[in-house]
Formats: sequence, C-alpha cells, structure tokens
Amino acid sequence: MAERRMFAKTIIDSDAFLEMPLSSQTLYFHLSMRADDEGFINNPNSIMRVVGAKYDDMKLLIAKKFIIPFESGVVVIKHWKIHNYIQNDRFTSTKYPDEKAMLSFGVNKEYKLENNPCIQNGYTMDTQVRLGKVSIGKVSKALVENKTLDITSIEEIVSYLNKICERSYRSSTGKTKQLIKSRINEGFTIDDFKKVIDIKNEQWGDDNKMKEYLRPETLFGTKFESYLQQPKSTNKQDVPDYMTENKKKPDQSEEKRKELLDKLRRKENEQI
Repeated sequence: MAERRMFAKTIIDSDAFLEMPLSSQTLYFHLSMRADDEGFINNPNSIMRVVGAKYDDMKLLIAKKFIIPFESGVVVIKHWKIHNYIQNDRFTSTKYPDEKAMLSFGVNKEYKLENNPCIQNGYTMDTQVRLGKVSIGKVSKALVENKTLDITSIEEIVSYLNKICERSYRSSTGKTKQLIKSRINEGFTIDDFKKVIDIKNEQWGDDNKMKEYLRPETLFGTKFESYLQQPKSTNKQDVPDYMTENKKKPDQSEEKRKELLDKLRRKENEQI
C-alpha cells in the first residue's frame, strides 16, 4: 500500500471545508492519511479518539459529505480520487469490496452512494446511539438525517425574528439561509437563535439608530456566539449608591467631637 497521501486544494480551500471547526478539519486529514489506497477506513472511531476529536466532528464531516458512512462501520473519503492518484505498482485494492460496490463515480471522480436499501440515513457505527445524545442540538441532528427540516428550521427562526423585532424578512433569501445553516452546522440550536434575537432586541429595540441592526446578517453572522453569551437585560440600571441614597455624613473622629464639646462649653460659660 502506498505510504504518501495528497490533498487537492479545490477541496480543502472550499468554503464548505474552511467553515468547519478546526477539530473537524483535523479529523478529516487524519482519516485521509490512514485510508487505504481507495479511500476506505475501517476504524474511524479509533482515529477520532486518538486525535482528540469529538462525535460532533464526525457527524459534521458526514453532514457536509466529506465522508460517506456504511452500516458495516467503514467510511470512505468522498473526494479520494480527486486527492490521490496511485500508480499501479504501488496500488493495493481495498479489503471492502461490498462497500465499494455500493458506490459509483461522479463527473469529477468523487464517490457517489447509489440508492441502496442496505444504507441507512445517519451514522450507523457503534456511535449511532451516542451521537443521538451529543449536544450538537436537536435541530443539527435532525438536519443531518433529513434535509427537509432545513426549510422548517429556517422558517421558524425567521418567523420568530419578524415577530419579536417587528420585521418582515423572508426565509427564502439566499444569504439568510446560508447564515442560519452555517450556525446550525456549528452546533447551535433554534433556541440559541431565539435567545440571540431576544437579547439583541432588548438592547437595541428602543434605540432608533441600533434598531436597524436587528437583521439576519448582523444577528446570525460571525458574532453570533458572542451575542449568545451576553446576559439578558433585567431592565435595571446599575446605579451607584450615592445617586440613589442620601449622602451620609462621614463619622466624626473622637478628637473633633471633643473640640465641638469644648466650644459649646466655652460659649455656655461666656453667657453665664
């Protein structure tokens, strides 16, 4: 088996790849380095644990179609033939002919999964149950398994934005859909979107200048996570004590107190 592996810049420089967390990108590189000469890997879970990746990273690679999973636990690098060309004298056929038989080649030599009843939606290795419990968000998990939920999720988020902020944005706008999908692929949930909308509406809703920024490109952009971490307003300003309470006179020292008493006594003696 050939020892060297290559990576096509057309794949690893794509927005779809670079928008993934570094942990997902790293896992992809490690899987590719350990694949056989046809791009198949039979121990992806072990590799994931060794490199310190999370189940979310594996799920994201599947969701973004950088790897294709099989019920047997084997996965294949989708763009393997684009990345690597191995000469015949160094080439060793894969040990997984059954999985290979389920694939065909696309126009650009990428692997394509044929409509085969043996293949199930989702990641069906020993991680299947655990992946369902990973906190990548109910929406994220559903989107991986059923793309039709994309539209439903986006519509719910945009509808909530319009209701809370009194706007009329469309869920069909390309930029809006892209922003929401990007955040969902990062593991954020619908509840996270609603929380950000609530927080920023409380902060900006009554400010005529800031109110215009209650829009998808601002709320769901690169600052989304930082907005999510901001606390909700309690509608109570932190006012220093000296502005809300009567100023208290400083306590007089014992020496000054004695001085005042002496003055009073002297005045009394003068009057006698």
